Amino acid sequence: MGTLVSFGFLCVLVIGVIWVFLHFVPLGLWISALAANVHVSIVTLVGMRMRRVPPAKIILPLIKANKAGLSVQVNQLEAHYLAGGNVDKVVDALIAAHRAQIPLPFERSAAIDLAGRDVLEAVQMSVNPKVIETPVVSAVAKNGIELKIKARVTVRANIDRLVGGAGEPTIIARVGEGIVTTVGSSESHNDVLANPDDISKTVLGKGLDAGTAFEILSIDIADVDVGRNIGAELQTDQAEADKRIAQAKAEERRAMAVAKEQEMKAYTQEMEAKVVEAQAEVPHAMAEALKSGKLGVMDYYNLNNVQADTDMRNAISTAGATDKMRPSQPVK
Repeated sequence: MGTLVSFGFLCVLVIGVIWVFLHFVPLGLWISALAANVHVSIVTLVGMRMRRVPPAKIILPLIKANKAGLSVQVNQLEAHYLAGGNVDKVVDALIAAHRAQIPLPFERSAAIDLAGRDVLEAVQMSVNPKVIETPVVSAVAKNGIELKIKARVTVRANIDRLVGGAGEPTIIARVGEGIVTTVGSSESHNDVLANPDDISKTVLGKGLDAGTAFEILSIDIADVDVGRNIGAELQTDQAEADKRIAQAKAEERRAMAVAKEQEMKAYTQEMEAKVVEAQAEVPHAMAEALKSGKLGVMDYYNLNNVQADTDMRNAISTAGATDKMRPSQPVK
């Protein structure tokens, strides 16, 4: 019984040792590398395990690169993996560039990948240019007519400027700025409608791809629509603003005139009150003058006669004015 237990323990121990050995020494991967004529030592594979680098993520791309005729070293791929890069995509990009005869060293490809750009997509875009469609750009010609323009920009990736170069939003913004400038310098919107290719030529000649990760191949105007009459709307708004200013000034003058009229009415009422007050003092003054002898009886009668004569004349003049205002009666 003890012999069987010892034999079972020995078998488990042997199986454990074999499992640990196969875990640290990927014999299947090593055989695949030898079959592909890629010389990788078992010590290198064990070292990858110790450094927590999955050997398959290094050896399989290495086999792919070797079969494509590329000269790539294990240390380069492992270093790129440890730096956080995508080893498989970098190798695919190198193979695509090699097939398209585009010069792309491993260091530049790894730098593009670590910069956060899709290096394989960049290589593919270098071979097959990409068309970027701009949003509708609103521009106004000198005659005030708005034009809504949509353009298609054909670009090719510039691998030398992928690291540190501006992306698609910059291309779209620069093309939109060029369209606005070109249309704004046109005398009439009819000139733009008649020759839309002038926009493409003018914008393309500005070197808009400077400092970007792309090379602009062509700019094509896809659609041109006539929008609002911005000039007329601005003139209408200006006229409305001028009218409101004039109305405000007129209202101010009217308010000042009303205030002046009220002031004059108040002044007239004050003067009339003073006259009435003065007239009320006249009988007292005449009585005082008669009492003191400064005014004689005859003087008093003469004053009354003058006053009566004046009242009569006023009455006659008032009656004459009333008769003139009445319509004449026909003679029967």
